[in-house]
Amino acid sequence: MSHTFHKFWLKVTAIVIGSFGPVFFLGTMMPTAEPARLTLDIISWPLDGLQTYTSPDTRFLSALAGGFLLGWGVTIWFLSSWVYDLAPEAVRRTVLAGILCWFVLDGLGSITSGNSSNVFFNTLVLLLAVGPLWRPARTQQVV
Repeated sequence: MSHTFHKFWLKVTAIVIGSFGPVFFLGTMMPTAEPARLTLDIISWPLDGLQTYTSPDTRFLSALAGGFLLGWGVTIWFLSSWVYDLAPEAVRRTVLAGILCWFVLDGLGSITSGNSSNVFFNTLVLLLAVGPLWRPARTQQVV
C-alpha cells in the first residue's frame, strides 16, 4: 500500500471508531436512547431486547464511552492530517497499538461480563479499522 492510501485509511479508521461516539451519546437521554440500546443489544447477541438504557448508571457509562470514542476518532483523524506526513510509520504503529489494546481489553471484558458474542463484532470492527494498516506503506521513491 502507498502512503497516500494509508493516510486515507487512517481517516476510514477515524470514522469507524468515532461514529460510535454520537450513538452512545444519544443513549444518555431516554428520548434518544434507542440507537445506543439497539447497538448494545446487537453486540450482546442474540437480539432479545434485554439490554435497556433505563439505569442512570448505563446512561452515564454511555456518555463516557461516547466521549472516549469520539475523541479517539478525532485524534486518529488529526494524526492522519497533521502528523502522518512527518512520521508515517510512527503514526501507523501508534494507531495499531491503540486498536489492538482496545481489542484485547474490550474482548476480555466482554467475555468476563458474559457477552462473549461481542468478540465477533469487535473482530469485524478490528478488520475494518485496521484494513491495510497491518503492513507498512511502501517507501516513496523520489524522482
